[in-house]
Amino acid sequence: MLLARRAVVRAAQALPSRQCARTLAYAAPPGGLPPQTDLLTGRSKFTDAYAVIPRGVLRDIVTSPLPGWNKARSWVLARPLSGFAETFSQYVVELEPGGSGDGEPDEGVQGVLFVLKGSITLNHEGTHEMREGGFAYIPPGAQWNLRSDDGASFVWIRKRYEPAPGLDKPDMIVTSDQETERQPMPDTNDSWCTTRFVDPLDLRHDMHVTLVTFKPGACIPFEETHVMEHGLYILEGKAVYNLNQDWVEVEAGDFLWLRAFCPQACYAGGPSDFRYLLYKDVNRHMRLP
Repeated sequence: MLLARRAVVRAAQALPSRQCARTLAYAAPPGGLPPQTDLLTGRSKFTDAYAVIPRGVLRDIVTSPLPGWNKARSWVLARPLSGFAETFSQYVVELEPGGSGDGEPDEGVQGVLFVLKGSITLNHEGTHEMREGGFAYIPPGAQWNLRSDDGASFVWIRKRYEPAPGLDKPDMIVTSDQETERQPMPDTNDSWCTTRFVDPLDLRHDMHVTLVTFKPGACIPFEETHVMEHGLYILEGKAVYNLNQDWVEVEAGDFLWLRAFCPQACYAGGPSDFRYLLYKDVNRHMRLP
């Protein structure tokens, strides 16, 4: 009996660990138009504390072309809105094969790019080939452009940079989900991990864009209620979110837009991991009237 138990233990130890195991799924908008036979009622919701923009509403007729961009269209998911979330804008940009863009039109604005589908070539401080899961932080004042030979979809987050005394502007960062370690949150048995592309103690940065991963059944075990605005673009899986005491179901391709102090918590469903790209404003004093 003892030998049998030891054999079971050895076999279990030989199994590959699933702690913070990597998955590579990045949902992109479906585009197109639903058939006339579909029902109208969906999951879209806009309140004074949060908005839910489901993937099913990201269709062809709600896209915007952008000046300086060719063979390109964008879904505008968030924009500064007085009395709501005021610090950032967020797009999903889709490029046809051969599509290109001139980059940021405003000198004081920084940006983050995250590739969902296909590949792009980013030109600034050299040439950077970015594939699915690729991440780039582009500091304010940078002159950049990009193109895609075969077509691509990517998230573009824009925020006006807030200088602080004694701090330089951040440097450019180009990396990827695949190259960046997932860091387990304390006391979660590795069921909740965060991928940080920027050192959270680097006060030059006034925004963080991270990847958050939950194993099926994992949760945010309290109602987060804080000053940071959020944009959550869901990359993979599904979950049930508690937003300002409302329970809403979300899935890959959805976008959650949260104003400051909106209470939030979630339970992750399955069978895959639940993952999202998270924006939040950080590291600055509050502006006073």
